[in-house]
Amino acid sequence: MIRTFKTTGTCAREIEYEIENGTVKSCVFKGGCPGNTQGVARLAEGRKVTELIALLKGIQCRNGTSCPDQLARALEEDRNHGI
Repeated sequence: MIRTFKTTGTCAREIEYEIENGTVKSCVFKGGCPGNTQGVARLAEGRKVTELIALLKGIQCRNGTSCPDQLARALEEDRNHGI
């Protein structure tokens, strides 16, 4: 199932992603800097949710967050809700 996370504090407006068996199957940022968000999305695909949270959480760009940090927050929120 594709999930949508509305970002805050970043140029990207939202992130669409799919998790299968604890692994990110697909990831697409809507808006933001295309090169950076495409790079983060491609690097995220095929990785475990727990690994991505550990790698991306806390990365700063502006407003106390970043596109990678927002992805980590989305994944952590899902993990905390048992998804």
